[in-house]
Amino acid sequence: MTQYVDGFLLPVPADKIDVYQKLAEKAGEVWLDHGALAYWETVGDDLKSDGTLSFTAAAGVKENELVVLAWVIYPSREERDSILATVMADPRLQCNTDLPFDMTRMAYGGFKPLVNVSKAR
Repeated sequence: MTQYVDGFLLPVPADKIDVYQKLAEKAGEVWLDHGALAYWETVGDDLKSDGTLSFTAAAGVKENELVVLAWVIYPSREERDSILATVMADPRLQCNTDLPFDMTRMAYGGFKPLVNVSKAR
């Protein structure tokens, strides 16, 4: 079996990043409770990009928005499909009708690992 990764790229209003962080912390707990191996949410810090498409452009960031790059690692594609179904049905995430970002502007996809080099810390 090979691991599987879901990736997310989205713009979040700067004045709502604290609300987003609380939601992301809860979501991370839910994903891990249902079997994900890792859950990361990161906010853009050094996004200057000469000669390449920047994450700012790729995320379609407007004035006063921040770039969030997130990913979830699963044991396999099959387990990802099962875990994702249980996460989406988890009542801890069902109360979020007023999200602190525009979900229609979020990019999302599932990825098969190509190279995985890591060092335990």
